[in-house]
Amino acid sequence: MAKSTNDDFFKITPEIMELTKLCTSHSTIDPSLFAKYDVKRGLRDINGKGVLTGLTEISDIISSKEVDGKSVPCEGELYYRGINVKDIVRGFITEDRFGFEETTYLLLFGELPTPEQLAGFKTLLSKYRSLPTNFVRDIIMKAPTFDMMNTLARSVLTLYAYDEKPNDTSLPNVLRQCLEMIALFPQLAVYGYQAYAHDMDRNYSFFIHAPKPELSVAENILYMLRIDNKYSALEARILDLALVLHAEHGGGNNSSFTTHVVASSGTDAYSVIAAALGSLKGPKHGGANIKVMMMFEDMKKTVDDWEDEEKVGEYLKKLLNKQAFDKSGLIYGMGHAVYSLSDPRADIFRKFVKSLSEEKGLTKEYKLYSLVERLAPEIIGQERKTYKGVSANIDFYSGFVYHMLGLPPELFTPVFAMARIAGWSAHLLEEQINVGKIIRPAYKSISSHRDYVPLHIR
Repeated sequence: MAKSTNDDFFKITPEIMELTKLCTSHSTIDPSLFAKYDVKRGLRDINGKGVLTGLTEISDIISSKEVDGKSVPCEGELYYRGINVKDIVRGFITEDRFGFEETTYLLLFGELPTPEQLAGFKTLLSKYRSLPTNFVRDIIMKAPTFDMMNTLARSVLTLYAYDEKPNDTSLPNVLRQCLEMIALFPQLAVYGYQAYAHDMDRNYSFFIHAPKPELSVAENILYMLRIDNKYSALEARILDLALVLHAEHGGGNNSSFTTHVVASSGTDAYSVIAAALGSLKGPKHGGANIKVMMMFEDMKKTVDDWEDEEKVGEYLKKLLNKQAFDKSGLIYGMGHAVYSLSDPRADIFRKFVKSLSEEKGLTKEYKLYSLVERLAPEIIGQERKTYKGVSANIDFYSGFVYHMLGLPPELFTPVFAMARIAGWSAHLLEEQINVGKIIRPAYKSISSHRDYVPLHIR
């Protein structure tokens, strides 16, 4: 990790603390004013329903249905281009093949590919897996950082400098740029991690494996990451499934909305995707799976009997009462902004997670996850007033899966990005095709107007 030669540079000085107090005193808004002016804080109404800000054909989320004129919670459903994700997964699992490339094609172009189209698309992605000459040496190996999301964003912005037409926002050129980023994300993240790990520990061998054209995206991730290039069929299948389930999630999630907002300004594709990466990095969005893993590690150290429902339940209550783990009052991986009864992605993932835990000899840990998944909704219902049901979300299991796959925690969120770049690209193209006004939401000022006071009499 890059270090400053001036150790005082990063210290929080008394002057900074005073300025922080000044900033806080003049920027804190009375929460009651949001209700007074009918402001949809976070673009959500009082019931947690998202404010309609756009239209999309890319994906759809179903969490409630109309029954006798009333909105009633239902089991969650997720659709890619109108096709239920459960059906997409069933299709490629039944045929014993990988599904991420097919899913990416569907998201970008709106139709399931024929065998010939899919083969051609895989060849096209393989063509774009070549990084610019000396990119690894000049960009990735210099100033490595522990945060691979920042490494990804930096690499994406640097690709701009290697592009002969970086500012060309015509649809064919933006599509070409998107395909390149979809193809390159695994290398950028994995190579970034290898450089960081070697920088932190010189005994860690620094190795770079070029991707193989005949391998799927999921296979190449494992192939490039492991020094011996080896992985099991189940490992590759589950990572591929994770990529499919993370590829897209409606236009209203924070990073996809960011994609639309930034793209609407007319900027280049690299800047759009870098902004989306910044959004996904946040612990309230893509970084949640790391928090789930850390929470469970603390739970395993704190609870001496993982099968004792009473002891596990007491730990969960302590979490909610800000007495355990990071004292945030949250049970990470439980609940979702949209889903209530169930997250379909978690439902699909669950049985495959069980199979992987058996292969890895981690069934005891899996049983603990299952127990928490069962107990948490009931305990949250007892301890908190909620406007809708609570269930496990995709982050609840994904961190555990990545851990079982041997992925370092630094790559948990980047794997999410390797998948979501497919959805971001689809939203970027959709914004390009439906060219409209720049997205500019309204903010109401609540500050009173006052006179300027000359410096010498302040």
